Amino acid sequence: QVQLQESGPRLVKPSQTLSLTCTVSGGSITTDYYYWNWIRQPPGKGLEWMGAIPYIGSTNYSPSLKIRTCISKDTSKNQFTLQMSSVTPEDKAVYYCASVASLISGAITYRYLELWGQGTLVTVSS
Repeated sequence: QVQLQESGPRLVKPSQTLSLTCTVSGGSITTDYYYWNWIRQPPGKGLEWMGAIPYIGSTNYSPSLKIRTCISKDTSKNQFTLQMSSVTPEDKAVYYCASVASLISGAITYRYLELWGQGTLVTVSS
């Protein structure tokens, strides 16, 4: 059974870099047609997709966060990582990692959110 688990500091100071790691167990981040995502939810607000690193190819980012965000992966550890620089209190949120799987039917590819981590609340405060 595949599971995702976020880890990292729960408290970050303003202007510093937030760094979270998602460890994937029971499956491989190199599995074909999988995309590994970071999603966040600020208190009282909706979900915000931050970006995704694919099984192969380039990472995609939300345009609004791209300048501050970097997603990378370590295949030897079966982990992928989120780094967000210059954080402010507005970056306080529950951060989730999630997998997106692909279903290919002929010429059509369907992608769907498959699994989520439990989420981790990160607070930005001095």
